[in-house]
Amino acid sequence: MYVDNNYRTPLEADLQIVRLLRDYFGRCLADVTPRSLWGVDVGAGANLYPALSMLPWCAKLMLLEYAQPNVEYLERQVAPEGFDGAWDAFWEVLRERPAYRDVAEPRSRVSEIVRVERLNLFDLDGHRRWDIGTMFFVADSMSECPEEFQRGVSCFMNALGEGAPYAVAFMKESIGYDVGEHRYPAYRVNRERAAGSLAPFSAELEIHDLDHVVRPGHEGMLLALGRRNSEIAVP
Repeated sequence: MYVDNNYRTPLEADLQIVRLLRDYFGRCLADVTPRSLWGVDVGAGANLYPALSMLPWCAKLMLLEYAQPNVEYLERQVAPEGFDGAWDAFWEVLRERPAYRDVAEPRSRVSEIVRVERLNLFDLDGHRRWDIGTMFFVADSMSECPEEFQRGVSCFMNALGEGAPYAVAFMKESIGYDVGEHRYPAYRVNRERAAGSLAPFSAELEIHDLDHVVRPGHEGMLLALGRRNSEIAVP
């Protein structure tokens, strides 16, 4: 199972990302009223920690995902029974900061405010705007085409309101990967390409270059953290 292979025993790369998310959102949102924002995780996959990183500040939190098996997994995680124990280790890292410790019952909070919607990234048309958002390993994992990569980034960024904090992650210099007989392409993102794709949308931007290789065919991970500017930018 994907979760068992990737998250049941947390990888140092994911823990480092969670620490960066925790500290950035905590800093950006220090003066924001808890449970006042609408949040979104685009292309959530079977990964719950981006949503958990936004939890203290969200009144509503949407997980958008297209693959049906992932949708079904996420729906189980937001059910009243509570999310899988695999995510407890990530929550322990998050709750090292006060905003997260103030969430007394994260499982019940997730069940209360998080909803799952089946949606393709390209169906985001800018008509819905969120106050905070994340997108992990989505725009770079669709094709080798730079135009499609930029369109994916644009669709995500245009779904955020002015001033919205965001986090976007890419596999660095990924050449794609194989699963059985299936080839999954990727766009080769480096630090400069990541910055170039996000800068037109950003009032502030920082990019962290993480030297963690989790499978053959890439050189690490890139985590971009920033705030949305007021422009509707079209590549």
